[in-house]
Amino acid sequence: MTHYLLVANWKMNGLAGDIDEAIRIADGCTHPNHQVVICPPAPLLSRMSTILDHENVHLGGQDCHSSKSGAHTGDHSAQMLADAGANYVILGHSERRAFHHETSELINLKAQAAWQAGLTVIICVGESESERLEGRETEIVGDQLSANIPVPESGKGRLVVAYEPVWAIGTGRVAEKAEIANMHQFIFQFCQRHLASEDSIPILYGGSVNATNAVDIFSVPHVSGALVGGASLKAKTFNPIFHSLPN
Repeated sequence: MTHYLLVANWKMNGLAGDIDEAIRIADGCTHPNHQVVICPPAPLLSRMSTILDHENVHLGGQDCHSSKSGAHTGDHSAQMLADAGANYVILGHSERRAFHHETSELINLKAQAAWQAGLTVIICVGESESERLEGRETEIVGDQLSANIPVPESGKGRLVVAYEPVWAIGTGRVAEKAEIANMHQFIFQFCQRHLASEDSIPILYGGSVNATNAVDIFSVPHVSGALVGGASLKAKTFNPIFHSLPN
């Protein structure tokens, strides 16, 4: 039986009153072979961890610092996320790369810190629209994978790759099935060649995933689930995506 992973990236959304929505997501997303990870804003992690008690629903952070501690006002370490109840952390999201000017070197350091804290790392990769139009999408994603993931991989069994074409995030546009298939095949082959891991590394698709397009996306080879943004904020839009996962 194939295992699938569905990650809810709440981004900068959610207050204490929205924890009930996370409970509705958890209650409605049960399957013995599928897992859900809810990544709320950091201030909600600890409170969510004391309330959510579902075997297949985990919590994650949306970012972490590369250091364990120190004079980094406003930041939080991977150990802090783990202490608050997180099992996962998203790193290298295109919004962090663009708005916080995160480099591949920094993302690599963050991944190392996350593994040292016992977290599973979700590394985000993806090309811009101009890079795809130039035919450089595999070059860009290959460079990101090479630079972002510490090799040899020290977090065996604790790595997820999320392919998010930048031009599809929050735009309502979704890559064609052939485009998704080609990129996921490329990422799969990269992982087979370059990562010292005996386990199959989950490869998620992200970029305006919703209940309408989920079935088509999940039918593509080497798609192991999805990283969901806007549609993950409400159970009524997220849970139907979960139920679109193949049985």
